[in-house]
Amino acid sequence: MTAPLMPKATAVWLVENTSLTFRQISKFCEIHELEIQAIADGNVAYNIVGLSPINNNQLTWEEIHRCEADSHADLVPNVLENNVKERNAKAKKLLTPTQRSEKPAAILWILQQFPNIIDSQIAKLIGTTKPTIMKIRNGEYKNMAELKPKNPITLGLCDEVSLEKAVNVSENMLKPKTKKKKTTKKKVAKKVVAKKVAAKKTTKAKAATKKVAAKKTTKAKAATKKVAAKKTTKAKVATKKTAAKKTTKAKAATKKAAAKKTTKTKAATKKVAAKKTTKKTVAKAAKK
Repeated sequence: MTAPLMPKATAVWLVENTSLTFRQISKFCEIHELEIQAIADGNVAYNIVGLSPINNNQLTWEEIHRCEADSHADLVPNVLENNVKERNAKAKKLLTPTQRSEKPAAILWILQQFPNIIDSQIAKLIGTTKPTIMKIRNGEYKNMAELKPKNPITLGLCDEVSLEKAVNVSENMLKPKTKKKKTTKKKVAKKVVAKKVAAKKTTKAKAATKKVAAKKTTKAKAATKKVAAKKTTKAKVATKKTAAKKTTKAKAATKKAAAKKTTKTKAATKKVAAKKTTKKTVAKAAKK
């Protein structure tokens, strides 16, 4: 079985509008089952518009309901769509009168399915003119009320690959482009000069800040040294005074102690001498 027209868009429609299993959709669209699961999760093909296989006469609702009831069943496409790729590949460049008359219907189908496609891509794809596309887009075509959209691939006006390519080209052209600024030699030279001037200014500013910082540090160091010197001199004077007081007190104490000792020794010696003299006198008196 050949893949349906625009397999990813068909898979998106089947995921959104049916209860078919991932395996059934995968086999019908010839896409891996994991990719179908990613489409269902919104990780893949989130920007692709779903394409109904029923409107394209690829499937019928009866076939979809049959496979929904039996998860082991496989979707069987309509007979006319089995070899659509081969038929489109063999299509001749020369169009029949019926194909030419169906061009407006094919343009309407493309505009309904892909409203953002560019007119130039439709013109290349179908082989028509931009004014005709504009009239159909704006609803000003002469037979607009009777016009019914028809798939250009089934009509043999284009193939699936060409349609997908035209849609991708249109999307890329509609994306906002970032303008690159053209830099001339003069602009480059001005930028270089401005950079040099800015570098000089920054170096001067840095040098000035360094000088100011150095002056501040030297002043601070000098002030700290003066304060430290004053503190040390005061401490030395205070220590000297305390030491002198201690020495004078110690000297006075030692003098007093020595004086007391001398007075005591003198009194003791006097007492001893007096005792001796009294004893001598007593002894002399006894002899007499």
